[in-house]
Amino acid sequence: MTYSIAVLGAGKIGESLLSGLLNGGRRVDELMFTERHPERSAELTTRYGFRAVDVATAAKEADVLVVAVKPQDIEPLLDELAPNIDTKTLIVSLCAGLPTSLYERRLPDGVPVVRVMPNTPMLVGEAMSAISPGRHASGDHLAIVEELLSVVGMVVRVPESQQDAVTALSGSGPAYFFYLVEAMIDAGILLGLPRAVSEKLIIQSAVGAAAMLAKTGEHPVILREAVTSPAGTTIMAIRELEKHGVRAALLAAIEAARDRSQELGRQHEAG
Repeated sequence: MTYSIAVLGAGKIGESLLSGLLNGGRRVDELMFTERHPERSAELTTRYGFRAVDVATAAKEADVLVVAVKPQDIEPLLDELAPNIDTKTLIVSLCAGLPTSLYERRLPDGVPVVRVMPNTPMLVGEAMSAISPGRHASGDHLAIVEELLSVVGMVVRVPESQQDAVTALSGSGPAYFFYLVEAMIDAGILLGLPRAVSEKLIIQSAVGAAAMLAKTGEHPVILREAVTSPAGTTIMAIRELEKHGVRAALLAAIEAARDRSQELGRQHEAG
């Protein structure tokens, strides 16, 4: 399908999406972006050939507007968008915590909005993105967003009521894995391994474990049990993890992230 796309906010996520779309077969003249910092605009134009435009131009010329600014910058952006778009423009929000109702309240009546919760593996083409339609978004709009995001990872549809849970689970999820890998690397150093060796051992173990989960389709319990021999080293380690409440701490952490996402959404609703 041929349509023009503007990414509003060319930070790391915005650049990753633009780059992915280009690598996925989009023509460079179908893509444009907005960016407040001139040096950043020049960098992206030089690197990829994308056209840097202002918000009003993006709103008037693009069929799809991907909002990738920081949530605290959304209000002035909506002020610029409102007089320049109509119901033929699809808004795709990549802003964590912002409900579709915020856009629907501030933009012309009937503008379709799709809310997306991506995560940072988009930077390497391995994102997990959850999408939810607003009141005016149709199945065709969701299909467009799925096509766009499929070039940088996997996509799943969820009701918007589940987006706070998605934010806590997969939106913040990479940070939990990085935290665990960091701790395991430190453990290797504690046991006497050089840092470089410890890093290589753990990072490849993480890559391999993720590949097994993705490719075998086995439940993680089955895969874990395959490593856990009776009276062996692994079961002793698992016992310590359970003793220290690691599972309960992880559940509590994800609940806390969900609660914060809900709080951010309420703040914008109140505004």
